[in-house]
Amino acid sequence: MVWFEKATRKVKEIKKAAIIGGTGNMGRLLAEGSERSGVETVRLGRPLTRDKLEPAFDRADLVFLSVPASAVERVLETVGPLLRPEQILADNVSVKMAPISAMLGGHQGPVVGTHPLFGPNPPERARVAVVAGRDKDGTATPAVERWFEAMGYECFRTTAEAHDKAAAQIQSLNFITTVSYLAALSHQEEIMDFLTPSFHRRLDAARKMIMEDGELFAGFFEANPFGQDAVRRFRNFLHVAAGGDIDILLERARWWWSAAQDRDPS
Repeated sequence: MVWFEKATRKVKEIKKAAIIGGTGNMGRLLAEGSERSGVETVRLGRPLTRDKLEPAFDRADLVFLSVPASAVERVLETVGPLLRPEQILADNVSVKMAPISAMLGGHQGPVVGTHPLFGPNPPERARVAVVAGRDKDGTATPAVERWFEAMGYECFRTTAEAHDKAAAQIQSLNFITTVSYLAALSHQEEIMDFLTPSFHRRLDAARKMIMEDGELFAGFFEANPFGQDAVRRFRNFLHVAAGGDIDILLERARWWWSAAQDRDPS
């Protein structure tokens, strides 16, 4: 019974959250979800002045940064000195190594990195990568996970390095290869009569990423330390194509569907 009581006392609950960048697309989405789950939630936008931050941070269990990777250090210069040691500092930046390092330097208390793997219109199964930065008593990371889960999101844990390596290939490389392909075909009016339905589908799929979120994805690529490695690896496969060994590429590409069948228990 004593052990159970001690374990129960260690459970940390987020009752109030202050979201910096809570007026942006992702910040607004998380703020609305947080409010619906019954958490008192304060949304903070620019300018981040002391007279706005101090009352927002009062009684806050979680201070959450929903800002671009390039802004994390600048925001922490203002936010860090106002944080209490017991408050959880977390973020949702799409890279994890540099932001977590900055948060660890700017706050002496618990630090948790997260990356929601979706945009402002989440799918039915919306997943969040979670990285424990500093969590001395092991309660901060589960608290942030429960905060997301109460909004209906599914969490899984990883490391900052594993996250950034994967994001460089899934997120950044998708952007770089798409923008490079379309840039290579641009300004050629003579090919317009030959565009196929499949090409138009590709254009439709790329439109938002390039026209609305181009600078955002470019920032993700520049901030990810493994981005250039992913590009070099992709370039090796282009060399295979240039050598005419398309069958090798097809065999490897078909892994996605064969692996899906192997994972399907039915």
